[in-house]
Amino acid sequence: MVNFEYYNPARIVFGRGTESETGRLAKECGATHVLLHYGGGSVKSNGLYDKIVESLRDAGLRFTELGGVKPNPRLSLVREGISLCRQEGIDFILAVGGGSTIDSAKAIAAGVVAGRDIWDYYMDGSLKVEGALPVGVVLTIPAAGSESSDSSVVTNEEGDYKRYIGSRHLIPRFAVLDPEVTFSMPPAQIANGCSDILAHLMERYFTRTPHVDFTDRLLEASMRTVLENGPLAMKNPCDYDVRAEIMWLGTIAHNNLLGAGRIGDWGSHDIEHELSAMYDIAHGAGLAIVFPAWMKYAYKVHRVKFVQFATRVFDVSLPLDDADAIVAEMIERLEGWYRRMGLPVRLPDAGIGSDRLGQMAARCVEGRGTVGNFMKLSESDVAAIYALAL
Repeated sequence: MVNFEYYNPARIVFGRGTESETGRLAKECGATHVLLHYGGGSVKSNGLYDKIVESLRDAGLRFTELGGVKPNPRLSLVREGISLCRQEGIDFILAVGGGSTIDSAKAIAAGVVAGRDIWDYYMDGSLKVEGALPVGVVLTIPAAGSESSDSSVVTNEEGDYKRYIGSRHLIPRFAVLDPEVTFSMPPAQIANGCSDILAHLMERYFTRTPHVDFTDRLLEASMRTVLENGPLAMKNPCDYDVRAEIMWLGTIAHNNLLGAGRIGDWGSHDIEHELSAMYDIAHGAGLAIVFPAWMKYAYKVHRVKFVQFATRVFDVSLPLDDADAIVAEMIERLEGWYRRMGLPVRLPDAGIGSDRLGQMAARCVEGRGTVGNFMKLSESDVAAIYALAL
């Protein structure tokens, strides 16, 4: 186990009807003028918008709206939000939505106080986010875990770059989680969300750090939970108990608790970002394509970890002296789960051909040389993984 510092001050308010507490929570954080940031029309059609507005007004808070967040949130809207906050003297940002809305809100929050254009921080890892406006969240899509994470991912339409920043200043002050809000999610969003949660767990699980059995066990239990509850949510999206399991798990999966003391991989996320940046597919769908291909390519560098994963998470019971067969069976079961969730497992399943694989591989490692930690992946490695996904 490596040295670590765990810090997560996000206040989680969980349960039925908790969105009515939003205004009070924002006011307790010192808010006076709120940027109400959201995506499409679902927050209005399902009645959530009205509840949030009523809560803000009851707390005596002014608010200005900025809607229009798209999946794979766009830099252009972030820049619009930064200008709006500066012009209107906004001192708090409330994200009502899923990971895209929250990541957009975090980018705006950091950009308002940054000394240079916010995109510079996404492209240059040596630049550190040293401050941000406070952010609060009303979560509508359990998936990205951004409601209590320290990270933000944004897409720049100019060049289709999708990049990440991380800072403790980006951790939301509070997150309101009401599982009933998720009942109206369409099946594709449920599936993509569960895929994203599973990926966050697997990225942490596949480590070369020794002596991390405690967090191994926590991650294994968490992965089994999403594997079990994901299909149940697809069958009955209004089962409160199932949706509560997934919603809470999505938060825990990405608040850095389960990564404490270990060095996660994150290569598959970097590889997927090129897919969703270039083809604008859902992040969870892209991860369902990339992860099996990455496993096929990377498992031989440390078979023991993959065998442990296969036996503990997928109950593979083949002879332990045949690691290759165990891993192959595990990947087949993983792909079967993705398919049951209605997700693609090959690039052609998502309408993606082979014509831009080299370009994506080059962009994936641009400015950083390699990606991933379990296995350091060069441009040629990334290209090979894309090829395995065909």
